[in-house]
Amino acid sequence: QDIIFDPNILTIGTGMEEHNNYGVDFINATREIKRLCPGSKISGGVSNLAFSFRGNEPVRRAFHSAFLYHACKAGMDMGIVNAAQVEEDVYEKIDKELLKYVEDVMFNRSPDATENMLNFAATLDPKSKPCALKRKDGSGGPAAPAFVATPRQNVCTVDKIAPKPASELMPVPKYKKWVDPVESSPAFDLINKIMKERIMVIDGAMGTAVQKYKLQEEDFRGERYKNHTHDLKGNNDILVITRPDVVEEIHSKYLAAGADIIETNTFNATMISQADYELDKKEEVYLINKTAAELAKKCCVAFTEKNPDKPRFAAGAVGPTNKTLSVSPSVENPAFRGCTYDEIVEAYMEQVEALVEGGVDMLLVETIFDTLNAKAAMFAIDLFFEKWGKKIPVFVSGTIVDNSGRTLSGQTNEAFWNSMSHSKPIAIGLNCALGAKDMVPYIENLSKAADCWVFCYPNAGLPNAMGGYDQKGPEMAEDCRVFPEMNLINAIGGGCGTTDEHIGCLAEMVSKFKPREKHGVKDLMRLSGLEPFNYDQDEKNCRKTFINLGERCNVAGSSIFKKAIVDGNYEKALAIALKQVENGAHVIDVNMDDGLIDGESAMIRFVNLMVSEPDVSKVPFMIDSSKFHVVEAGLKCSQGKCIMNSISLKGGQEEFLKHARTVKRHGAAVVVMAFDEEGQAA
Repeated sequence: QDIIFDPNILTIGTGMEEHNNYGVDFINATREIKRLCPGSKISGGVSNLAFSFRGNEPVRRAFHSAFLYHACKAGMDMGIVNAAQVEEDVYEKIDKELLKYVEDVMFNRSPDATENMLNFAATLDPKSKPCALKRKDGSGGPAAPAFVATPRQNVCTVDKIAPKPASELMPVPKYKKWVDPVESSPAFDLINKIMKERIMVIDGAMGTAVQKYKLQEEDFRGERYKNHTHDLKGNNDILVITRPDVVEEIHSKYLAAGADIIETNTFNATMISQADYELDKKEEVYLINKTAAELAKKCCVAFTEKNPDKPRFAAGAVGPTNKTLSVSPSVENPAFRGCTYDEIVEAYMEQVEALVEGGVDMLLVETIFDTLNAKAAMFAIDLFFEKWGKKIPVFVSGTIVDNSGRTLSGQTNEAFWNSMSHSKPIAIGLNCALGAKDMVPYIENLSKAADCWVFCYPNAGLPNAMGGYDQKGPEMAEDCRVFPEMNLINAIGGGCGTTDEHIGCLAEMVSKFKPREKHGVKDLMRLSGLEPFNYDQDEKNCRKTFINLGERCNVAGSSIFKKAIVDGNYEKALAIALKQVENGAHVIDVNMDDGLIDGESAMIRFVNLMVSEPDVSKVPFMIDSSKFHVVEAGLKCSQGKCIMNSISLKGGQEEFLKHARTVKRHGAAVVVMAFDEEGQAA
């Protein structure tokens, strides 16, 4: 459902013999691809159709709408169009004489079709509309010529563009099912088995537990950091080195209370977060994470040995870092970012490697306030699994900031799922942010959208005036009862303010309920900006569900946009994007391929600006370039699930597969262009 084929429409009416019937060929190709690759999508850049008529609005727009009318009947899903014009230019209302000339050219109905079209176009007011045609001098133009088929042209009519009868078609191939080459750890089967049988319990807050020990600066320094130049109090992650007894006791209390899963004390154990304490050195970060993993694993093994029927799991806690990739730290410069995607990926790679070497059973990417940070984490994790040759389960948990149900970076939780689903987490959930009562509708929505296990670990109610949490264990457990009662979850734990008392109460409460049953979801192309965009084609009326890919932020599709980018007027360029959304574009296409433009830097700056404007970024983006590094630069800026346009076999199969794997890691749908080493498909 995330593969989009582009059979590549050429300019119609070139006079070249190989382009005869090109409109018909595209429509037939659409039908055949739909038959051979069920679930795939078809896209076409319909602006190419009328390139020869740029400047003559009625003809150009009539070509677009007429082609869409016929192509959508064949199953075309989307196209790069001017959304407002396509919605306005209803096929049935196009001037009949104009429509005849257009379709004569489009379907090669006459050997003189192109010449007749040019003659007729010359009589028209170039600024009129195809549904309200105006002439330059009031004349009716030349009469439409009679249709005459000639031997030198392979003429087709609209009623003859259907495919051959089914008995003459090649059989639909049996596709080889993809098999993940990376070995799965035994933890997958064990966790899946348990979650089918009962609701698992995750531990509570590490920070809340640490506060009870009233540790001082010397506790955080220990022997290793006694001469460190920066204050370390509050850097809880290093306690696994300086006060491992405290961390071990906290882990053990949660396990004794009934937790199945405990998290390593590594929420801020990346080079990026440790920079606040001047401990942003690889050897320090590695030591913190590996030691934390070994400590948590040691506790789990001890409790599992006591009760083998209740296995315990150590989850490597991977926090969000203290940087955000989707929000500028500068109000004056919304395109600026405090760090890069590649820096975040590198930081997560270092953390994950140490956690895995320390023996964690799974990873928990948690408290996601910016989905792009989480996508970077999953990108790093996937790279590491490929390098390691093995993978362990990954839980992914977002956090919402208020009752709007959105992350700090603005996404709804269904959009969050659409953005993260490519990474195939074993479980998806929400943590912290709200108390249990306020979290219910968002867990319910996530439970409906996700095809994996679902979990939550809310705070101990809402914070008081001092920022603390007053809700006790029994009260929290009662508030959380609604989750299993509604059959929404497979695991539950505690967020801010929770202790082993809260976890004990939760464990007792959920033991009385059955877990949520994992369900399949309809195979749709699910994209996202700040909001979800789930494409469900109406096969009986494809024009009704046609996806308008806005073309005006493409330097080849709009001279005004190109000039704005060349002049550095990004504010004007952003206004063009906003206008497209207001005019009904479902997806915004962005292309910076021009000799006068540094495509990569322009792509980064403009996509960052679009992300910063909620009225634009609510829709998905199509990141479009003939240069793969430019496309990837754009994907690294968007927290939503994008469409990548495009990859092809132009550089050979090896390069194609390499690019396809990278696009998959970024979680984008992909356009496959009909090119190979020998050129464009004929």
